[in-house]
Amino acid sequence: MSAAYLLERAWVDGATRDGVLVEIADGRFTAVLPEASPERTGAAVRLPGLTLPGLANAHSHVFHRALRGRTQAVAPGGRGGGSFWTWREQMYAVAAVLDPDSLRCLARAAYREMAAAGITGVGEFHYLHHQPDGTAYDEPNAMGLALLEAGREAGVRVTLLDACYLSSGFGAPPQGVQRRFSDGDVDTWAARVAALPGPARVGAALHSVRAVPPEQLRRWSGPLVHVHLSEQRAENEECLARLGATPTQVLADAGHLHAGTTVVHATHLTDGDVAALGSAGVTGCLCPTTERDLGDGIGPGRRLHEAGVRLSLGSDSHAVIDPFEEMRAVELHERLATERRGHWPAAELLAAGLRHDSLGVPDAGRIAVGARADLVTLDLASPRTAGTGADEATAVWAAGPADVTHVVADGRVVHTAADRADVGRAVTDAVTGVWRLVEEAAR
Repeated sequence: MSAAYLLERAWVDGATRDGVLVEIADGRFTAVLPEASPERTGAAVRLPGLTLPGLANAHSHVFHRALRGRTQAVAPGGRGGGSFWTWREQMYAVAAVLDPDSLRCLARAAYREMAAAGITGVGEFHYLHHQPDGTAYDEPNAMGLALLEAGREAGVRVTLLDACYLSSGFGAPPQGVQRRFSDGDVDTWAARVAALPGPARVGAALHSVRAVPPEQLRRWSGPLVHVHLSEQRAENEECLARLGATPTQVLADAGHLHAGTTVVHATHLTDGDVAALGSAGVTGCLCPTTERDLGDGIGPGRRLHEAGVRLSLGSDSHAVIDPFEEMRAVELHERLATERRGHWPAAELLAAGLRHDSLGVPDAGRIAVGARADLVTLDLASPRTAGTGADEATAVWAAGPADVTHVVADGRVVHTAADRADVGRAVTDAVTGVWRLVEEAAR
């Protein structure tokens, strides 16, 4: 399949350029020509506005999409009535009722919402593996395969980050719904993951040092390791009490700090942790909208960057699906923490939002010959974007999903503004169906 687009403005080679002609064949850019001649652009489809490469969502728990707007705990008198741990109980109620069919329906709708926000690739951190009692489905990877199929149907590239989860906390056995997450030991988990079909994009994830004991951590090694790290102070305190080390030190001792590692959240770090992560050249995935929704805290993004950590971004629990908000929140949160402005240039934040390499897709996130043909076009005349300068600052500081008018992934149109209402209906149907299951289970 081939196509050609004339982009009014586009982010190419680190700058905004006018009148860019892109030609596409077999899902890749075959030509990228700023200020192309009229005779060459005649048959091209015009895309008015500012066009970016496809955005990456480096950390997703897609089934959490069912929780949006339903988990805000406020005590009488407006006092805070919840924490990450109370929110987790509500999340577990959803996790307890999903099966491959309902998960596929919910994931397809949520991935369509991601496409509508300009996301063309997502890292699905997947730990909902087995039946509610912990026994395997007849197809042991039925849940993971449902997620991969949902991505195909939505037109979004899914990298399945299959997560090893063995303990409810520092060696304690899984409890309740956590039995669905566990394969018993790291070898059984690795064997199940190895049985996933070859063409699928599959990566390994270690849920956390809380959920994978050190002796199990040391028994496995492999590329593309994603892991939750130091998201909660309580996790750090218990890790120090039980293991005598920070979570970062535990990972390092097990051999899991290297250039293929992505540490997610990395919110509560010591100076030594930051230095170790930077020296290892890891990727750090911040999820600002989730971290503030759960009251986790503000991650040391700039310190990590200056230490040598590559920054990526994720929407995690999908409190919102808005990659533009994730970008600007990195800067805005640091302003709140430091009472100073100007920590991140817009171009650096945009680069973080375009980072697909931690998902095993290094050939995405740029408009260049040979790269995957992903395009996200923004309306420059909306009430949010009008008068903003029509450059990378527009994307980072002004735009939102409502401004996305056209999305191409691997050369295929996967969203236009005309699809927005249908996406809303699909999400409504999927989420309503999940909560019907939760209510039935509670009877």
